[in-house]
Amino acid sequence: MHTEEEFLKAKKRVKAKKAFYQHLMSYAIVNLFLLALNLITSPGSLWFVFPMLGWGVGLAFHYVDVFGIPGFDILSKEWEERQLEQELRQQNQQNQQNRPRKSPIPMMVKKMEAWN
Repeated sequence: MHTEEEFLKAKKRVKAKKAFYQHLMSYAIVNLFLLALNLITSPGSLWFVFPMLGWGVGLAFHYVDVFGIPGFDILSKEWEERQLEQELRQQNQQNQQNRPRKSPIPMMVKKMEAWN
C-alpha cells in the first residue's frame, strides 16, 4: 500500500497533467477558430499567427512546469529525491561492508557445550 502522502502527491501530479491537457485542447480549439475567422475576414493578412505564438509560449511554460524539460531531468525535484535515495543506499552498503562480521566460533562452542 501507499502512504497518504504518496497518494496526495500522485493525485496532485494527475491533476496538473489533466490541467495541461485541458489547456492544450483550449489552445487548439481557439486557434482553429481564429484561423477560420482570419481566413474568412481578411485572407490577405494572416494575423491569427500572433495570438497563436503568444499563447503558445504560455503553453510551453505550462508544459515545462508539469512535465519538465525533456533531457533536463536534473532540474526536477524527482531527480533530486532519486539521487538522495541512491546516496543513502550506497552509504548503507558501505556501512554493512565495513561492519565487523560475527565469528561463527562462539556459536559452535555453545553447541559443543550443549552436547556435553
